Amino acid sequence: MSTYDLVIKNGKIVTSGDSYVADIGVKDGKVIEIATCIDGENVYDAKGKYLIPGGIDVHTHLDMPFCGTFSSDDFLTGTKAAAIGGTTTVVDYAIQPGGKTLKDAIDIWKEKAEGKAVIDYGFHLAVTNLDDQARKDLPELLKNGFSSFKVFMVYDGMRLSDKELLEILQIAKDNDGLVCVHAENYDSINYNIAKLLADGKTDPVYHAISRPQKCEAEATNRAVKLAEMVDAPIYIVHVSNREAADVIARSRQEGFKTMGETCTQYLLLSIDNYLEPDFAGSKYVMSPPLREGFNNELLWDSLKFSKLQTIATDHCPFFMEQKKMGLNDFTKIPNGAPGIEARLALIYHNGVNEGRLPIEKFVELTSTNPAKIFGMYPKKGTIAVGSDADIVVFDPEKEVTLSVDNLHENVDYTPFEGFSVKGYPVATFSRGDLVAENGEYVGSEARGQLIKRGKPQLV
Repeated sequence: MSTYDLVIKNGKIVTSGDSYVADIGVKDGKVIEIATCIDGENVYDAKGKYLIPGGIDVHTHLDMPFCGTFSSDDFLTGTKAAAIGGTTTVVDYAIQPGGKTLKDAIDIWKEKAEGKAVIDYGFHLAVTNLDDQARKDLPELLKNGFSSFKVFMVYDGMRLSDKELLEILQIAKDNDGLVCVHAENYDSINYNIAKLLADGKTDPVYHAISRPQKCEAEATNRAVKLAEMVDAPIYIVHVSNREAADVIARSRQEGFKTMGETCTQYLLLSIDNYLEPDFAGSKYVMSPPLREGFNNELLWDSLKFSKLQTIATDHCPFFMEQKKMGLNDFTKIPNGAPGIEARLALIYHNGVNEGRLPIEKFVELTSTNPAKIFGMYPKKGTIAVGSDADIVVFDPEKEVTLSVDNLHENVDYTPFEGFSVKGYPVATFSRGDLVAENGEYVGSEARGQLIKRGKPQLV
């Protein structure tokens, strides 16, 4: 019997801290040896390719209810697209429904994922009602593998007050958890919306105008200051502009446990996309919205200098027919866009190839930091002896022009239509299983496992 189930030979291993040519020996889903020459029966030759840790997307919304409809990717289609794009783990948001408990939310999302997910997954718990039952359940859930949860500062029926946010930050601090915050100013958004609609301004671009940059920056500052009051860790999701990023950077400089995430779209797209004709601008309606283009480069700098810690996607796709719910009222356009598949290729090309990020930083932002922050490291997020064999064979020479025709997300457009990239995943291994190769899913069905996550690490 062979010592290894799989040997990956001749590739250049890249982690967040190093890069070198070596072979990888895999047994029972784990990396058991890394050496200059390993032989085995099941060999994958990765000569001329990079071997990077599987991507970890810690911000997805699969099969998510929204305004009477659901995001168009479920855990089957969404995780297959993720695997083809080199992502081997997702952390999805399990949103507490009205009248239900947090434990109910876990059960609902488990039912969505089990029998469908093809890669490993975890859940953030989105707390929409901080009642006595939630106060009782949170410490237990935090200790039982659900070590992060989300709160909204916006949306009727979901948002928490500042008092409740302060309380939940204290609960997280006391129980080794991490609070993720959607930071926008609720009252300013409602004020702006009322004015715009009264003036007959209903097109998609007014979604962005109703939620200006300072609306996000103010709420980010408020959330961060509340966390500083109780000295609790905090993680600000989908940071869309430099002004909000600078709030996080200042807090970190002052020694607080503050972290931030941006997303692919905020690095590559801008408010100008909303002006596409024939309601096509609705493709980009998300919250926070796309910003003025000058923010793109400023966010890249924030990533390069560790002012922001991760790059996710906020993957939440809707078909154009669903988007048309808001044809005459931008407030009724389902919020969200696809991005789970193209993340690694887009960030590599526009980050590494364009000289904005070293390749090790690319790995840190898309895999290692997400694993550390959300309690999965070193099981996930690196290539090391003892880690899960979540390995992507990445061809730095492969050129692809992205299109809805060659992506696999269950939606009829991509925000990145026509973007050309050099560097693309050509094979994805999840726990040692070849699950995707040359743009196709080739693995078995329903093989994804729920990850019970540990204590967050602050990076």
